[in-house]
Amino acid sequence: MFTVVKGTGSQLVPGLEAALAIYRYEIFVETLCWQLPVKNGLEVDQFDLPDTSYVIVQDADGAVCGCARLLPTTRAYLLDEVFPCLMNGEPSPHTPEVWELSRFSTKVIGEKTPPSREEARKRFCDLFSAVVEMAIEQGAVRLITFTAMGIERILRSIGLHAHRVGPPQLIDGEPVLALWIELDDQTRQALGLPKAALSGVRH
Repeated sequence: MFTVVKGTGSQLVPGLEAALAIYRYEIFVETLCWQLPVKNGLEVDQFDLPDTSYVIVQDADGAVCGCARLLPTTRAYLLDEVFPCLMNGEPSPHTPEVWELSRFSTKVIGEKTPPSREEARKRFCDLFSAVVEMAIEQGAVRLITFTAMGIERILRSIGLHAHRVGPPQLIDGEPVLALWIELDDQTRQALGLPKAALSGVRH
């Protein structure tokens, strides 16, 4: 059984922010070998602030087993500050209507048996649904993110309205690309979200 928690860093219960940073280290640094800032086994960067928004998945024992981070583009955010080259010459967005999605993972640390395709898809959709709901609560009408090409295929197979900003580019030897994700009827229907949950979205 999994529980989804949404909130800012200052709103998380004591200990959860540290547990999230440990989980992120295990996923993004140890497993995926991303070159990220690490301090005492915690993966935290300059964008992790008390008012940064998170979506966190916990198992029945309270262990973190999924996460996502949302940053407003009205202030410093990862794509704009670190990887502007992925915008393919377009100006980086700076508007309350666009939020950046980063640090997205549904991997369960120490899981002995890999989930079935159906279970993996359900976990992905459940976390992404919570991300979309939280983004819209903040006034977003679209997300921008950058990711591996495999995630692009998953988004499209689910039916989300995702499209490229530009062609993939090599970062640390891996092809990475920026994506727009529209928070519209197509995305809502793909995630099975009720219309009322996205009443603020403009179509």
